[in-house]
Amino acid sequence: MQAMVKRKKPDISVTPSSGNVFADLGFAEPEKELMKSELASQIRQVIRRRRLTQVAAAALMGIDQPKVSALLNGRLASFSANRLRRLLTALGQGTTESRGRPVARNPSPRDDSRV
Repeated sequence: MQAMVKRKKPDISVTPSSGNVFADLGFAEPEKELMKSELASQIRQVIRRRRLTQVAAAALMGIDQPKVSALLNGRLASFSANRLRRLLTALGQGTTESRGRPVARNPSPRDDSRV
């Protein structure tokens, strides 16, 4: 019977995160990239929650299906943060800023102006 031999684990250096992966990776404008990725994530969540096809989501947002595909797959180079905010609004979601980061909020289900 073969004896179990303990293998020494190699030393792996660990660097603590700054909280922004884009800053950690050396992106030129990490805050902008983080905001874009958070907006895109919110758009993905809305599309998934509403069970929209890419074609249906494209029609609602006023863009073509390949752009929806790019957005859902994290290819955000052709999207500005403002454009992503507009797309989120087109899906019926508003955004507010919280510590410089977008936070989706659902519009009120009732219209308080009709009292």
